[in-house]
Amino acid sequence: MSRPLLHRHFPPLADSLPHLRLGREPTPVRRLTALTATLPVWCKDESGYGEGGWGGNKIRKLEWILPDARRRGAHTLLTVGGIGTNWGLAAALYAREQGLATALALIDQPVDDHVRAQLARLRRSGATLHFTRTKRRTVAAAPWLFLRHSSGGRLPYFLPAGGSTPVGTLGYVEAAFELAAQVASGELPEPSHVVTAVGSGGTAAGLALGLRLAGLRSRVVGVVVNDTLRLDAPAIVALAGRTERLLRRRGADVARTGLTAADVTVVRDWLGPGYGHATPEAARALALAAATTSLELEPVYTGKALAALLAMADDRRLDPGPVLFLNTNGPR
Repeated sequence: MSRPLLHRHFPPLADSLPHLRLGREPTPVRRLTALTATLPVWCKDESGYGEGGWGGNKIRKLEWILPDARRRGAHTLLTVGGIGTNWGLAAALYAREQGLATALALIDQPVDDHVRAQLARLRRSGATLHFTRTKRRTVAAAPWLFLRHSSGGRLPYFLPAGGSTPVGTLGYVEAAFELAAQVASGELPEPSHVVTAVGSGGTAAGLALGLRLAGLRSRVVGVVVNDTLRLDAPAIVALAGRTERLLRRRGADVARTGLTAADVTVVRDWLGPGYGHATPEAARALALAAATTSLELEPVYTGKALAALLAMADDRRLDPGPVLFLNTNGPR
């Protein structure tokens, strides 16, 4: 398979930041002509990215995380998420293919058919599941979880929710370079805005950093869907900054982007009562997407992100276009 774009643009990274290709790139872009008449909307569809039984944006992160875990000699990934976590399922499935075990600390969230189906997949994934129920109890259980999942004198490789570490964030720095190549080849015009759901911050942070490094002026609009983490613009930019410093430490000749909180738009108006709670706006967006675009979205992340895009387009908050919607869902 081809080398990642980051290795091609910054050759020293090939030796210092290992990468494991888990999906076929580039993911497709297309115009969503029937979605709204207010301004042109395009989609970069990440749903088909991944070949290990589950797709979507989490796989981009795992391409950098899994080889880093192996480089450090870890035997187990330890991570957290809701009981319907896409991230935890992707981590379990792809880690298993690389000979790594996965342990998941699971926090309660509202239960619907989508969450029930996800939990059933989690039970079949081979991961060890710990139902810690709340964020506070998860933090309290952390020392025991680390000891319980140590093996051969090695602590587990810990990942926060969503895999949003500087290493994981490289997945969407890479995706931003991929998008820049698609713009350069004429597959789509340069977007004025890129709209994405924000559940743990890594996707938005990687895009914000990668778009600047790749020479695009597109502005990231992050639609917050998780109220259990700090996910404001300063937090997103701080993660982007840590990722930029990681690239520089590993040998990349990276120009300083100077990103500030003013360079990222973060909106919370479509969160609803909290993480995993249904909203009527997301339900309408899901129905519209199904009827007009053939996109398969879900209610926790992408439905709320699309609802925000449509409302902001109607309010003229995204002018001038075109606007790019990042479909991060991974239905399999």
